[in-house]
Amino acid sequence: MRIRIVHILRRLEEGFLAGLLLVMILLSCLQILLRLFFDSGLIWIDPLLRHLVVWGGFFGAVLAVSRNKHISLDISEFILPVRYGVWLRFLGRLSGCVVCALLTYASCLFLLSEMEFGGGTLLLLPSWVWSLVFPLAFAAMALRFLISALSPHSTGASISAKDPFNEHA
Repeated sequence: MRIRIVHILRRLEEGFLAGLLLVMILLSCLQILLRLFFDSGLIWIDPLLRHLVVWGGFFGAVLAVSRNKHISLDISEFILPVRYGVWLRFLGRLSGCVVCALLTYASCLFLLSEMEFGGGTLLLLPSWVWSLVFPLAFAAMALRFLISALSPHSTGASISAKDPFNEHA
């Protein structure tokens, strides 16, 4: 059951990113064509694309964490004996979870501030809506780090080609 939930979660993340990329490409091409043929573009496309790039970057980071392709410091695994590797990976993933949870909290505070004092609107949406990416992405990364820390290969079981948490192994 847990493996199925993780698989569905990954598919949702991939689908969201693919859709986001498609929208960004289509809007960029539309803006280029409008500028080329009509010497003008739609004023809201450029700010929207900037926001979508931020959303894509953050949810790309979520996907990187879910695939265990994020930036990590592996130097300690080369210095310390192999028997500490399992615990180092567990502590690293748990640390990532805690840091992302703290960043989720901080971004929620930012979001509340944005809701109270926020700036302008884009596509009739207040500025805080576009800032939702921060708590959502950090919470998703915290969840992914927690799932990774609690997965069987973090506790000493061997990682095999059939590892359900790593489709690309």
